[in-house]
Amino acid sequence: MVSSRLLLRGLFLALILGSLLVIGSAYAIAAFDSTPAETAANRYASGSTQPVVGSANGTTVIATDSNAWLGQKTDNPRSNAELLAFAPNGSVSYYNDSHTRYWDVDPVPGTNATVEYAYADHVNASQCPALLSEDYWRTDEYANSISWTKWQEYARAYLDESGGACTQNGIERVNLSTGTVTPVYTATTPGKHSTRWHDADRINNTHLAVADIYLDRVFIVDTTTETITWSWDPARDSPTQFATDQTGGPYPTDWTHMNDVEVLPDGRLMASPRNADRVVFLDPQKPPSETLVENWTVGTEDETETLHEQHNPDYIPPTEGGPAVLIADSENNRVVEYQRENGAWNRTWTWSDGRAQWIRDADRLPNGNTLITDSNGNRVLEVNRQGTIVWQAETAFPYEAERLETSDESAGGPSGESAAIAPRSSGPIEQIWLGVRGVLAGPAFSGIHYVAPYWVGTAELIALIVCVMSIVGWILVESWLALRPRMSLSRVKEQ
Repeated sequence: MVSSRLLLRGLFLALILGSLLVIGSAYAIAAFDSTPAETAANRYASGSTQPVVGSANGTTVIATDSNAWLGQKTDNPRSNAELLAFAPNGSVSYYNDSHTRYWDVDPVPGTNATVEYAYADHVNASQCPALLSEDYWRTDEYANSISWTKWQEYARAYLDESGGACTQNGIERVNLSTGTVTPVYTATTPGKHSTRWHDADRINNTHLAVADIYLDRVFIVDTTTETITWSWDPARDSPTQFATDQTGGPYPTDWTHMNDVEVLPDGRLMASPRNADRVVFLDPQKPPSETLVENWTVGTEDETETLHEQHNPDYIPPTEGGPAVLIADSENNRVVEYQRENGAWNRTWTWSDGRAQWIRDADRLPNGNTLITDSNGNRVLEVNRQGTIVWQAETAFPYEAERLETSDESAGGPSGESAAIAPRSSGPIEQIWLGVRGVLAGPAFSGIHYVAPYWVGTAELIALIVCVMSIVGWILVESWLALRPRMSLSRVKEQ
């Protein structure tokens, strides 16, 4: 008869070996196979028109993030950021990896193959300007758009946190056919973490709206003079709704994480203060204290069933069945859509699957399909009205994707309610998996994904956790079994 001790050892051994098999298999596949981005780079350099991904109804432009520190790339594909475009036949029509990180990308109106994108380059402390110098603040248009006192407060906090590093943020446009790159606007922010601009949206030929993560605001800049002509600072202009000691993250380092701004057809702006679990609407024509259109806010801080640290909300206008907002509900690992009805926002559509992990963008296409950027799932995918994947591009750490022939983001796509787009439902096995993953989901889990190699997915992370817990558990059980006879003998002697 097998003893209970041997059964326990067998169970621990099986869990450890099973976990190592899952991790090892993923590593082996990645080690002997080129990543899609590597294949794309090689084929673009050679001029090959051989497809890398499946065919799609238009050109798909993808901007990828990276986890590189100060631009020091490694063999990990997630440390190399790219701006790449797949032609309708799946071949690579553009590739560039010259920046540390790429963020939002938008088509330029009136062009067929030109896009405007946000990027960030991290800079070593020795190469950064004298950001705490009053002379720098006085002469730099971006810095002196706020008071000297506030500039010092933010700059000191971020420079201390990053060891003096800084970030060059910029907006550029590129003609995907010719490769010609044109600078639009740049500014330097102190620090590295959470000082990058993730989004800028064009108002007209000379003005951009920028989501400024570093200074926790949205601003409008005249790119011909680099003069900031308007800004909404939630701490200054909406202190009742955004108290620095009661909302968001730690102030002033990554307090709101203002990661997105969109210019709406009626002239308002929609913005995403991620750490407040809210999407807000702003009216630049109103006085500062009335800029926040409070009764249009989607979500409430820490009410994570509605939104949990979202990215890239897209507005669907009334002409397409809105007002509605399609949102990458990142920490909930899903895409959600809210329709405005009778003065309130009602959830009308949801999509997720067993692989989705930290989705950071979703665009509704004119045909009712949805283009989704699954950052930690390492893919960009298109799902049809039934929620079935009809196109997919595997790529490391994508941040945002755009289908060029379908207008900017979700502006030309119908709302889920008006087009009767059905939410995706999961089968029983997938529901169990989603439940397990839901227990682990959250910022910490996403943070592990953020620094993990390309080949480490949700299953591999869970396997790693099981392996570590099994080893620790085995050691504790063996220690207890070894001590138990001594404890029993000690009690006998005491009697």
